[in-house]
Amino acid sequence: MTVLYWTLGLVALQRLLELAHARSNTARLRRLGAVEADAGGYPLYVLLHAGWLISLALFVPAETQPDWLLIGLFALLQLGRIWVIVSLGRYWTTRIITLPDAPLMQTGPFRYLRHPNYLLVAAEIAVLPLAFGAVAVAATFSALNLALLARRIRIEERVLAPRRAA
Repeated sequence: MTVLYWTLGLVALQRLLELAHARSNTARLRRLGAVEADAGGYPLYVLLHAGWLISLALFVPAETQPDWLLIGLFALLQLGRIWVIVSLGRYWTTRIITLPDAPLMQTGPFRYLRHPNYLLVAAEIAVLPLAFGAVAVAATFSALNLALLARRIRIEERVLAPRRAA
């Protein structure tokens, strides 16, 4: 098995574990009265992330050796993801789920940014393909991700506005 396939396998496993964790948190939050915004848009994110990994598997030659500096940067981005997930704890999901009376997160990376996970994901989508020389994959999926994120952030800001004003 090549470095590319090991890397893609680890990223896919990480994403699947995160989805299971998010699904559990989402179900619990819904039981507490949380509501979801933009449920219809959610499959677009699933397609984007799956397509990103599949594109790397299809368009990068298996024997391609990575730029280890960029692989290191990607690993650091994963630490950032963990920081976001741990900071949000039981509120972390992959959907736009809001519990009306829950406080807004003000700790961890949320002290510095409103949407740290989106910044990390944008960097990941660019960095991993670039680590394997896949400039076209990085550019294509970065552009698609930015379009989806612009939409998602508008929706999320609208949903959170009443809690920010309180």
